[in-house]
Amino acid sequence: MAYLQGNMACVEGALRAGCDFFGAYPITPSTEIMTAMARRMPEMGRTFVQMEDEIASIAAVIGAAWAGANAMTATSGPGLALMLENIGYAFATETPCVIVDVQRAGPSTGQATRPAQGDVMTARFGCPGDYEPIALAPWSAQESFEMTARAFALAREYRMPVFVLTDEIIAHLYETLDLDREIEVVEHDPPCDLPPFGDARTCERTPMPKFGEGRKLLVTGSTHDERGRRRTTDPQAQMRLVERITKKIERDRKTLAETESYMMDDAEIALVSYGASGRSSLAAMTQARENGRKVGLLRLKNVWPFAQEKIRDIGGGVKKIVVVEMNCGMMRREVERFARAEVVGCHKVAGEIIRPDEIIEVIENVSA
Repeated sequence: MAYLQGNMACVEGALRAGCDFFGAYPITPSTEIMTAMARRMPEMGRTFVQMEDEIASIAAVIGAAWAGANAMTATSGPGLALMLENIGYAFATETPCVIVDVQRAGPSTGQATRPAQGDVMTARFGCPGDYEPIALAPWSAQESFEMTARAFALAREYRMPVFVLTDEIIAHLYETLDLDREIEVVEHDPPCDLPPFGDARTCERTPMPKFGEGRKLLVTGSTHDERGRRRTTDPQAQMRLVERITKKIERDRKTLAETESYMMDDAEIALVSYGASGRSSLAAMTQARENGRKVGLLRLKNVWPFAQEKIRDIGGGVKKIVVVEMNCGMMRREVERFARAEVVGCHKVAGEIIRPDEIIEVIENVSA
C-alpha cells in the first residue's frame, strides 16, 4: 500500500506500464507529473525531455513512439489546445501515445490552480475531421494509477492517442492505494511484413513498425494508403483511412465505454457523473437514500467512447436524470441524446467542486 497524490499515482501507473519516454512542458495543475518524471525516468534508464512548449512536447512524443517507445505527455487545458494539431496527426498516422490532461478552470488561462471538467469535448472534437477517441476519467488516486497504466495498453492495442482526463481535485488529493495491482506491461510489436496502416474492411489492428527496421516507411498526416503512400486526391483512400480509424473503436464501443452503477435497480432519480464530480454524486446519493429518496448513480469511467447503451437502458422507473459535472453541461448534451427520461443538469463553473448539498438541492427540486 502507498499514500500518494493523484498526480504521483499517474506517474507510478505510467512507469509500471513501461513508459520509457516522457516529453512535456510544465503547466499547472499537471506539473508534479513532469517533475516526478524528470527525477524517476533517468534513474530507470529511460528518457525524459522538457520541450520548449506543448506543441514540441506532443511532437517529441509522436516521434518517440515511432522510434519504438511507450511515450506519454501531461498537460492541462491551454496546453492541450496547443497540442491538438499534432494529436490529429497522431490519429491520422495511428500513433500510440498517452496524454494526461489535468483539467483546470477555463476558458483560456482561466484559473490555473482551480478544478473544472471543461476539456471533455476538446478530447472528443478538438481535432479536425472524423476520429473516435478513447478518454478515461479516474475519480481516485487508485484509478489514476490503474487508468494511466491501462491507457498505454489501449494506445498500443488500438494504435492511437489515449486521453486520461483527470482534474485538479483528483490530481492533488492524497489517498491510500494499492500499487501491487497487476499491470499489463506494454511491449513493442515484433517486425512483420504486413502493411503498416491496416485493412479498413476487417478493422483488425496492424502491427506498428518502427524507424530503423528497414521498412522505408512514410508517416504522413496527409491521406495515405495502407503502405503510407500519399493519396491526397484519391476518394477511396480517404474513405478507407477514415473508416479504419473510426470503425476500430466503434466496433468495440460497448466494451470500451465502461461504467459503474450504484443503487440503480430501484432508482427514481439517476445521477450521471464522472471524475471528481462522481465522488460528490456518490455522497449525495447516499444522503438522499438516508432521507428516503430512491436515487442511484451511473458513473462514467470512460467518457469516450460514450456509454450510450447504458444511458438508453436506464430503468423505466427513473423519472429524472441529473447530470453532475464541473462545466455548463457538456456531457448533459450527450446524455440528452440517448436518455428516455427527462434530463436536468447540476453544473458548476466557479473553480470549485460541486458539493453534495448542491446536488441534494437539485434532487429535491426535481422531486417536487
